[in-house]
Formats: sequence, structure tokens, C-alpha cells
Amino acid sequence: MQDGQQRQRTSSRSPEDMPTSFGFTTVGEGEKQALVDDVFHKVAERYDLMNDLMSGGMHRVWKDAMVSALAPPKSGARPWTLLDVAGGTGDIATRVVRRSGETVKAVVCDINESMLSVGRDRAEKAGLSDLIRFSQGNAEELPFPDRSFDAYTIAFGVRNVPDIPKALREAYRVLKRGGRFLCLEFSDVDVPMLDKVYDAFSFNAIPVMGRMVTGDGEPYRYLVESIRKFPHQDRFAEMIREAGFEQVTWRNYSGGIAALHSGWKL
Repeated sequence: MQDGQQRQRTSSRSPEDMPTSFGFTTVGEGEKQALVDDVFHKVAERYDLMNDLMSGGMHRVWKDAMVSALAPPKSGARPWTLLDVAGGTGDIATRVVRRSGETVKAVVCDINESMLSVGRDRAEKAGLSDLIRFSQGNAEELPFPDRSFDAYTIAFGVRNVPDIPKALREAYRVLKRGGRFLCLEFSDVDVPMLDKVYDAFSFNAIPVMGRMVTGDGEPYRYLVESIRKFPHQDRFAEMIREAGFEQVTWRNYSGGIAALHSGWKL
């Protein structure tokens, strides 16, 4: 995949390109969402394995750190509800509900029914069906009223949204005043040599492992390429501010392999 690595070094990370970039492939207006849906239909049953392959298993540590940063209330003194977007398998929602001592509720919204099906099954087996609700919907047009949620999370999902600024504005709309936005996403590695090692692993190893495990390496190739198209940390923070959020900050994990962005609706 030397050619893929070369394209990575010269590919644009401009947000304006995201609606028509399916990895390194340029697609027509309105075509990206169906292609992304197909990827996640294929990997839904092996979603955790997908993230294990792409992060060396570190996604579990990063997600725990995200929930720690969110610090959901444990008192149950007042109703508190999380919206987790593009989290169909319920991974983040389950962590948040359990971290709260099962005193908060969560709504998982995902456009992909295959992912939601996995999440519903997991929540039922975990005995959390009464606390986690699953809803099919588009991050760009959330099916919820204004000021409905205390927190909005999205983990490893925002880069797959065609119109990211629109999704960020929707996040702002559905949050209550004082609500918090948290986004965990693969990002721009900023440690010398680690970036080269990470590129070599990503472009050469991940699609091969994906093919060995699932019989199809192409979804994994797209996912690797989509990371290199996503805006770098400072630019994404600027996009969050442009959507209306304040006190926007970000923190790198593992040298920038992933980053956690935070903002508040004040």
C-alpha cells in the first residue's frame, strides 16, 4: 500500500471535502451516506473487533477516559439524559449508565439499523433495556426536540458523517443550556516516527487483518482512509466553536492517534 501512504501524505483534511470523500475516493453529492451505511452493515457484528484492529485494543481505554471526562452524576437527584450518536452498539451508553450507578438514562441514535440491532441485544443481555433506548436517526437531522439532553457524545463516528458542520449544529440544538458535547475520534498523530509506524500499520496490516477475520478488507481500508481525511485537532475544535459551543478544548490520547474534543452549550 505504498500508493495509499503517498495519497495520505498529500490528501486534503479540509472539512469542505468531507461530504464527497469516501476515504480517498471522491464520490458524488449525496452518495457518501449509502456507502458508509454499507460499511457498517458489514462490520456491525464485529464492531469491537474493528476498533481493536484499528487501535490495538486501546479504544477501550480511550472510551473509559471519555466517560471519566463526562463524569455522569451518580446521585439520581434529578433526571439526567445522555444522547450518544453513531453509537449503535451501545458501547458508550452502557459505560455511562454503569458509571452513574444506573441512575441516568441514555438514548442511542444511529443511522444504521444493523448497528442498533447489536446494541439492543447487548442492552437486553446486560439488563439495561429500561435505561438505554435505541433510536434510528441521522446525525445531521436528529429526531429530537430542542434542548432535550444533558450531554451529547459521539465516539469514532463523526468522521463518517457527510456534513459534519450540520451534525455539530444539531448537537448544539438538542443540548440543554449547560449541556456538554464530547467527541472521541481518531485524529492526527503528532509524535515523530509514531506517525510513520502508525501509517504503515494502518495501510498495510489493518485491511489484511480485516479480510482474514471477516472475508472483506475493503470496509477496513475505507475506515483507515477516512481517518486521514478528518480535520486535524485544531481545525475540528474551530468547527465545534463555529457550531456555537464555548470553552472548547481537546486532549490527545496515545500521541494523537485519538483525540477527545469537549465543548459546552452556555
